[in-house]
Amino acid sequence: MNINQLRYFVAVAETRSFSKAANLYYISQTAITQQIHSLELSMNVQLIDRSCRPIQLTPAGNVFLMEAKGILDRIDAAVSKVQGASAGLVGTLRIGYTKGYERSSLSNQLKEFHLEYPNILITCFRADTDRLAAGLLNDDYDIIFTWDSTNLIQEPFVEHRTVEHVPLVVALYGSHPLARRPFLRRQELRNEPILYMSPSGVVDSFGDNHFMELYNKAGYHPDILFRSTDAESILIMVAAEEGISILPSYVTSKLTNADNLVFVPLLGTEESEAIVAVWKKTESGLPLRYFVSKCLGGLGFPG
Repeated sequence: MNINQLRYFVAVAETRSFSKAANLYYISQTAITQQIHSLELSMNVQLIDRSCRPIQLTPAGNVFLMEAKGILDRIDAAVSKVQGASAGLVGTLRIGYTKGYERSSLSNQLKEFHLEYPNILITCFRADTDRLAAGLLNDDYDIIFTWDSTNLIQEPFVEHRTVEHVPLVVALYGSHPLARRPFLRRQELRNEPILYMSPSGVVDSFGDNHFMELYNKAGYHPDILFRSTDAESILIMVAAEEGISILPSYVTSKLTNADNLVFVPLLGTEESEAIVAVWKKTESGLPLRYFVSKCLGGLGFPG
C-alpha cells in the first residue's frame, strides 16, 4: 500500500469512474485500474463492485474510503506543519546593495523570500561599492549585491555568484542630437561632456579602471565634467542639459515620464555591468543559508 494508491482509490470512489479518476491524475485508465487492484490484493478485500454502472463501493470500500481520506488528511497536515516550521525560522538577514540597484528585481526576490520565511527580518542598506566591500569584511552585512569595484571576489574567504549582466544605456536630455537614435556606440560619445557614474567613492578603483579601458578601446579619453556614485544626482544634471551619462539599465528601466530624459541602449559586447552577490565562506547563519539556497542556488554552504 502506498500514498498514490490511497489517492487513486479516493478519486475513483468520489467520481465513481476509473476513467475520470485517471484524468484527474493525468495517467492511463489501465494504470489506475492496476493500482486499485494491487491495493485490494494487499488487503485481501474487494473495495469496488465493478459489476455496477456506475461502479459502487462495497461495504468494505465505504469503510476504507473514510479511513483513506483520514490518512491523506493527516499526511497533508504533517506536510503543512513541516512547512510551517520552516517558515517559522527566526532571525535577521542584513543585505547591502549598490546605489541604484533598488530599482532592479532584487525587491521581488526579497518579497518572495519574506513570504516564505516571514519571521526573518530582512534589513537593507544602500552604499557605495567600496563601503559595501568593507562592510562585508567587518560583518556589517551578511551578503551584498554589488559591482565588484574592489576586486573583492578574488579574496579566498568569500563566495560569490554573478546575479546578472546588466546592459549599459546612454542617458541624454530630450533635445540632444543623439536622443532619437535607436542605439549608440561608445565611439560616438567622443566629444560629449560626461557625467560619470562611478562604481566606487574611491578614485581609480578596480571598477573605474575597467570602464576607462572601455573608453581607451573606443579611441579616446572621456571629458569627465562631474563624477558621482549617486545616479539620481547625475540624472538631474542630465535633465538640466549639463552633459550626458552612461548608466546601468537597472537605474533607468523603471523610470517613467522622466522629465527631459531619454535612454538609448549602448551597443558592444563589453557594454554591460556584472552584478555579483558576495558573502563570507565562514558565515553559516540559517537566514543567510536559506536565502542563498532559495535565491542564489545554494552556492557556498555545506549541507
